Amino acid sequence: MSRIQEAFAGKKAFIPFITAGYPDLETTKAVLRAAQENGADLIEIGIPFSDPTAEGPVIQTANVRALEGGVTTDQVLELVEEVRRDGSVTVPMVFMTYANVIYSYHEGGDGEADGSDGSDRGRYGFCRRCAEVGIDGLILPDIPFEEKDQFEDACRQSGLDLISLIAPTSEDRIQMIARQAQGFIYIVSSLGVTGVRSDITTDIGAITAKIREVTAVPCAVGFGISTPDQAARMAEQSDGAIVGSAIIRIIDRYQREAAPYVGEYVRSMKDALRS
Repeated sequence: MSRIQEAFAGKKAFIPFITAGYPDLETTKAVLRAAQENGADLIEIGIPFSDPTAEGPVIQTANVRALEGGVTTDQVLELVEEVRRDGSVTVPMVFMTYANVIYSYHEGGDGEADGSDGSDRGRYGFCRRCAEVGIDGLILPDIPFEEKDQFEDACRQSGLDLISLIAPTSEDRIQMIARQAQGFIYIVSSLGVTGVRSDITTDIGAITAKIREVTAVPCAVGFGISTPDQAARMAEQSDGAIVGSAIIRIIDRYQREAAPYVGEYVRSMKDALRS
């Protein structure tokens, strides 16, 4: 059982999403620590990218502002290494990022990989560095299930879980995806991009039931969850809840003073999952 799977053992997991480097790297460190202190079971970290196609306007804006502030992939890796080294964040952490970020990575500095083997160097070097700093898995929303073999071997060699996503439109592919799942399965609650939604109408219970027929890998629901009630309802039908845009909105409001407010929010969501 991987560390990610252990995060779900015997409880409903709460998973906050944080865009690294927004509004700055020091605030991100403080927010990560506050999230753990207030009950986060696993933390999803977004590496800033110029074209985050799965993200709604709130997280897209956070990406743009982080990049405008000069945040690089290497700096995000170093940030993770620091909070692991000082022991302030011990729960599993996963990166949510995009293929181009990985393809263009080369150890020792960000930038375009060169040469015909550049993509291999990016994939294997990135995954190796993730493992070195203490990352437990990757979520790549722009890589279809049928193309995940591009990253599977690199993740496997570095001991990372490559997290699968299942959307409402997956239908007959649900069990095919679930059979090969690692770490946890990310159930996308709604069509479209991330963002707060007033109502989630997808039959999460039906999707979970199909998953349970073929695997015991835990599954958590994301996209659109913002309130404790929504989180509790989604967790009743799965193994946990993922929240991103609502947390970024708190950071929008409080900027460098956001950490305690994010902590309060995480605590309220985790309490809802315990009830």
